[in-house]
Amino acid sequence: MNIKIFEFNPIAVNTYVLYDETGECVIIDAACFFPNEQQELLKFINEKKLVVKHLLNTHLHFDHVFGVNFIEAQFDVKMKAHKADKFLLANMEQQMAMFGFPANGDYIPTLTNYIDENDIIEFGNQKLTIMHVPGHSPGSLVFYNKQEGVVVSGDVLFNGSIGRTDLPQGDHNSLIDGIKRKILTLPDNTVVYPGHGPATSVEGEKRINPFLQ
Repeated sequence: MNIKIFEFNPIAVNTYVLYDETGECVIIDAACFFPNEQQELLKFINEKKLVVKHLLNTHLHFDHVFGVNFIEAQFDVKMKAHKADKFLLANMEQQMAMFGFPANGDYIPTLTNYIDENDIIEFGNQKLTIMHVPGHSPGSLVFYNKQEGVVVSGDVLFNGSIGRTDLPQGDHNSLIDGIKRKILTLPDNTVVYPGHGPATSVEGEKRINPFLQ
């Protein structure tokens, strides 16, 4: 499986395109905000002749959904995310304004396709198992490809850190518990691709992450 990483919008969100030899792909956290970012993502997909099978979101904080409407308009896909995060879309303009973005309803997606714990997302020869790890947001999801030894963790787990829990319906204890039970129990060599910043590994986070000791 191939993984293409883009860093989009002023909050530096990692957008992931996962694809394999079949040409099928999934997009995780379409966060492209500026027109040039949208075109960069579109150009990659078109040049690789990829077929977008799923548009997935780890969670629905505003910075992770900027590009959802654009991708839905380009391809025959609808965003999939956890139902518990749907409430975040209702005040997305206020969230944007708090962080200095112009309030613009054009960026606000709709959520009608729900995914949850133990669901399987298939594309090409790949399978992503969904893990629900609330705490950063109530609907935060992690996508695990056991065959490839890869986890896309969103804002649940970072390189040397964890997601903030002071946002609406955040819960520090739930986040720590979920990370320890569901991510740190994976094989040590599992590569962790977070929502911001560089990749890490399960072994590395068990060894050095100060929040998980």
